[in-house]
Amino acid sequence: MGRGIALAFAWGGYAVALIDLKPRDAAAAERLRREAMDEMAASLAMLAEREALTDAEAQRVLSRIRIVPEALAARALAGADVVFECVPETLAAKRSAIERICALAPPDAILASTTSTILVTDLAPFAAQPERLVNAHWLNPAYLIPLVELSAHSGTAPGVISRLRALIEDIGKVPVLCAATPGYIVPRLQALIMNEAARMVEEGVASADDIDRATRYGLGLRFSAIGVIEFIDYGGNDILYYASRYLAQHLSRERYSAPPIVDRLMREGNIGLKSGQGFYDYRTRDLPAYRKDVLARTLGALRQAGLFRPAR
Repeated sequence: MGRGIALAFAWGGYAVALIDLKPRDAAAAERLRREAMDEMAASLAMLAEREALTDAEAQRVLSRIRIVPEALAARALAGADVVFECVPETLAAKRSAIERICALAPPDAILASTTSTILVTDLAPFAAQPERLVNAHWLNPAYLIPLVELSAHSGTAPGVISRLRALIEDIGKVPVLCAATPGYIVPRLQALIMNEAARMVEEGVASADDIDRATRYGLGLRFSAIGVIEFIDYGGNDILYYASRYLAQHLSRERYSAPPIVDRLMREGNIGLKSGQGFYDYRTRDLPAYRKDVLARTLGALRQAGLFRPAR
């Protein structure tokens, strides 16, 4: 993940230091340096093959990244503006890295853990300056996927979030803010989908290939054009309400029972676009223009996937 994040910032024009915090002898340090640079060069080469950048641009991006051995970590951290911690997913490793970064980096440098499993609230006690600690959860490959999920703890300074958000947006990424809760946003959603897909294979509902085709050309394509909550409102919360009741009755009450908010919106009559309110408020929105925008997004996704066919 650290290498992917380094590529993302180097692509965005920033000088990046990949700092190794593990002591190694000279030969081992050189092997790691070559391995990391070769991996990043290979990623850029694949993008160049797809004409996402030229060979010269790939070399320029790669030239902005340097590998720093543990012996020189103190000097590199002393000049850091933002530090992304990408050590293994154990509390012991996180504690050691965070304590060392806090001791060596400038006091106003942002410290962003990239953990995908440990909550930032559990990491805050390790930081000498917890107000600068935040979690930044990237999705692989980090140099391609735009989303970065930011989560703060109660002591995170508001300025840290705004600075980090601006930095991430500057390299073309899309930051979102979520509470410090297991699974963040995307992993929490995708775990449910992946488990249900695996369950359907196990139950013989459909083949793995047909489930993948259904998600690529139906579910995935649709949700690349419209957000999940937006989709509830667009079709109507009443559809979700009745579908959830049916699936809970016939498949699994535990997996498909709707949360209280769906029941409440149904009782209130706030079922989305067709009632004027739902999760969003549409009462002052230009609805014809909004519907055209959704259509344009969907057509754009179809065309990007090479699936749009002119009428015969």
